[in-house]
Amino acid sequence: MSHKYRGTGVALVTPFAADGSVDFDALTKVVNHTIDGGVNFLVALGTTAETPTLSVSEKAEVLAHIVKANDGRVPVVCGVGGNNTTEVVRQLKENDLSGVDGILTVVPYYNKPTQEGMYQHFKTIAEATDKDIILYNVPGRTVANMLPETTLRLANEFKHIVAVKEASGNMGQCMDLVQGKPDHFAVLSGDDDLVLPQVASGMDGVISVAANCFTKDFTGMVNASLDADLNTARSLHYKLLQGIRLLFAEGNPAGVKCVLDEMGVCGAGVRLPLVAASADLRAKIKGYMANL
Repeated sequence: MSHKYRGTGVALVTPFAADGSVDFDALTKVVNHTIDGGVNFLVALGTTAETPTLSVSEKAEVLAHIVKANDGRVPVVCGVGGNNTTEVVRQLKENDLSGVDGILTVVPYYNKPTQEGMYQHFKTIAEATDKDIILYNVPGRTVANMLPETTLRLANEFKHIVAVKEASGNMGQCMDLVQGKPDHFAVLSGDDDLVLPQVASGMDGVISVAANCFTKDFTGMVNASLDADLNTARSLHYKLLQGIRLLFAEGNPAGVKCVLDEMGVCGAGVRLPLVAASADLRAKIKGYMANL
């Protein structure tokens, strides 16, 4: 399959300086580090970016900086989602998305819509933009699971709905998506620890947290999986598995920012209500990295 979003997308962190402001120099380092490590596309302003804690002006500045730092090297996707359909449409029409290839838009959270409500929400979004659309199903955060029949209904109706980031962790649901998808549509993982079996079942790649820090090994594992080189993919999967679990041990992105801090790429600071990795988790991360 030839697809713009096949392979590894990285859900970029937003680095913060010691005073809590956005650290744009470190953001440039993160962009270069991930592209140099082999990612296929960048995802700005997703969950890992701590987007709910960014002001409207900060979101615009972060997106513009990522687009500039990328300099056309790989596609850029921007998170534009929410649980107020009218507000999402307003953002699509009023925000500067000129440097963006596509949007990542999440299943509405908190409201707990029905499957028909999810369909109507995304139908309204699709009618409001001609950008590529990647749907984002993450029931662990939204408490609402978009079923494969709803996802496939949207994919078949709108050619610019080009992918789903499926983070249900439900392998049966993932396989239903793979089996039923139209040719233009990619099924991407949202679970870093499941990418190997998911790609083996026919999925097209991942939008990853781990690709921020374990970039070369992680993209190598995804590429080997896509090439059906399962011996290489399996070796890298088990090399990374403990590290991936540590990234999420105290929530995202506290773990990945701790690793990036140890690597000297960006600081470990996060914004409330999140808190930085504990001393115990940092010690475990340092021990894991020492053995890589």
